[in-house]
Amino acid sequence: MRVEEVTGPREAYLPLLKLADEGEAAVRNYLHDGRLYVARSGGEVLGAALYVPVDEETVELKNIALHEEARGVGTGRALIEDGIVRYTEMGFRRMIVGTANSSIGNLSFYQKCGFRMSHIRRGFFLSYPEPIWENGIRAFDMVMFERELHKSGLEEE
Repeated sequence: MRVEEVTGPREAYLPLLKLADEGEAAVRNYLHDGRLYVARSGGEVLGAALYVPVDEETVELKNIALHEEARGVGTGRALIEDGIVRYTEMGFRRMIVGTANSSIGNLSFYQKCGFRMSHIRRGFFLSYPEPIWENGIRAFDMVMFERELHKSGLEEE
């Protein structure tokens, strides 16, 4: 598997990115911001990660999406670790990412990747046109995580 930056049109990646963010309007709003990276095996796209700078020191992992067959086998972690290396080299000191309060798997995954909970954006998903339900829980709030980039993700604080 290799991770490479998408330098051409991004519209073809919209269906993939929608796997991680059910609001198509929301994805279209940030689709052309920041940098988009894809994980490939042979000619097949396994997943994608879109990073958007927030300020001079902080980059946000705005969207990370994997095809079903690429989940649970290290593809997501590889995309994040690749982003950490790239953005550390660019001089960023912190990465943030958010997920719905109902995304139980994501809450666990980001912590396993070295992120720590930082705050909650209450009512974030109330602006979506349709309610989002996962694991029998309605998505109301965005749980935000952060990770310092100069530290190992598995390091204890």
